[in-house]
Amino acid sequence: MPLPKENKIYTYADYIAWPENERIELIDGQIYLMTSPSRTHQRILGQLFYQFFDYLKDKSCEVYMAPFDVKFPDGNEKDEKDIKTVVQPEIVVVCDESKLDEKGCTGAPDLIIEIISPSTAQKDKLHKFNLYEKYGVKEYWIVEPENKILSVFILQDNERYGRPDIYTQDDKVKVSIFEDLVIDLKTVLITPANVDG
Repeated sequence: MPLPKENKIYTYADYIAWPENERIELIDGQIYLMTSPSRTHQRILGQLFYQFFDYLKDKSCEVYMAPFDVKFPDGNEKDEKDIKTVVQPEIVVVCDESKLDEKGCTGAPDLIIEIISPSTAQKDKLHKFNLYEKYGVKEYWIVEPENKILSVFILQDNERYGRPDIYTQDDKVKVSIFEDLVIDLKTVLITPANVDG
């Protein structure tokens, strides 16, 4: 497994040349190695994806689950291979078809969901929070499986995220970017049988 070199700024060209069996993300040219998700993580991902997919199946917006590349160009690149930020959120909802190609999404999705673990908490709550806010992701969800909590951040008129709305497994969440989509957390934030925490 190649290790990231200190003081090197990586680009999308490096990203696509990385060994396929090793998942990475790039944030501002820095490499973040991704670990294999847990069973609980995958079950939460599946439950959330199903509810979004079921709602969107006859609508113009589309939902994708990881691995799915989201590239954030800063506008100074000569071409796509110079992009320095490429992430793989657990779930993305994209309503602007022009941002989609066979390689993923270029530019801000309308909604992003990250399911955090102890090893990714800082990246998701700090680095990605700032990244998604900077690029204008309208709605950002952070799922904490261990605490059975969902934090929902909505982009305000000042282009900053406001205070989060906090939900637990007994709640239903109104998705702000749609008029009539409500996600039921009853089947999402539960622990599967034979799994601790």
